[in-house]
Amino acid sequence: METKVLDFLQKEIDMGNIPGAAIYVSYQGKAVMEKSIGYRTLHPEKAPMINDTIFDLASLTKIVTTTMAALQLLDKGAIRLDDKVSYFLPKFGVNGKSGVTLKHLLTHTSGLPAHRPFYEDTLQTDQIIERMCAEKLEAPLGEKVIYSDLGFILLAKLIEMVTNQPFDQYVFQEILDPLTMNETGFNLTLDQSRFAATAFSEKIGDYKYGIVHDDNAESMGGVSGHAGLFSTLQDLAKFTSMIENGGCFNGKRIVSSVALQLSKKNFTTFDSEGRGLGWQIRSPGLSCGDLFSENSYGHTGYTGTSIWFDPDIQLHVILLTNRVHAKNTEAILRLRPRLHNLIRSQF
Repeated sequence: METKVLDFLQKEIDMGNIPGAAIYVSYQGKAVMEKSIGYRTLHPEKAPMINDTIFDLASLTKIVTTTMAALQLLDKGAIRLDDKVSYFLPKFGVNGKSGVTLKHLLTHTSGLPAHRPFYEDTLQTDQIIERMCAEKLEAPLGEKVIYSDLGFILLAKLIEMVTNQPFDQYVFQEILDPLTMNETGFNLTLDQSRFAATAFSEKIGDYKYGIVHDDNAESMGGVSGHAGLFSTLQDLAKFTSMIENGGCFNGKRIVSSVALQLSKKNFTTFDSEGRGLGWQIRSPGLSCGDLFSENSYGHTGYTGTSIWFDPDIQLHVILLTNRVHAKNTEAILRLRPRLHNLIRSQF
């Protein structure tokens, strides 16, 4: 399998579809592949991808931090899925949003817009929350999946309010530190030469290394519930191990098995896109390809990252790329499902 996967990725690199990749495959609880290939940066000169390259995870932030934090707070009795956002933020309950619940935010069924370019007005976090409180819904509540960064920005704010802690501090204390994910976090100050480059920034006159690619997250100081987390292949393997082990890692309970199981339920059978609590659920056209089972779940990140689990055979795949640094930034949309088909066919 390893040779086939590396040959596949090398062809994509040669075509300019990705600069490089780091990939981890686990089968029945054992790592069967952990490799890096290609380049972490192409300009001004090529630098090789290595296994401990640090990646901008983009929307994998939603799963590793925001979703896990919400599940932990469910476990602690601090929140319930049917809590209304306006219970915490009364100003939010205008313009038809009084019925929006935490479950709507987690399943992307709130009807909130997918995105707003808050960074264009150089808004900071509290100003962005104010803007979102005034938003109107773009779809009827609970009837359509609109994958929304706004919902996860809100969730991080609510987590701060419930825990009385800054979001990044809570995430470190309750998720990253217990998982010994020592090279994962927001605004990492590690050696710049280890970061995979993302897109060119006119503001700094260079490619971004360790500065979050997402402009809204950058304007929020690099800390948000929708983007901003950086990590390595090895650290993410600790996270995926915990997920596959029902919420436990090295004998430590991170989240309850019952909360994790609930998070993988398809709450959006009315829509073509399956959504759990945070997770994407196997449905047509998703990046896990054609061969992963119907019970599969995972998530992607805009920068070229993804995690997918097939629980039917205890398989999971972590793919980390910096596709936004590549010549053909859209090629990842075909690359991911074909790669997952190749991997799944080997088991």
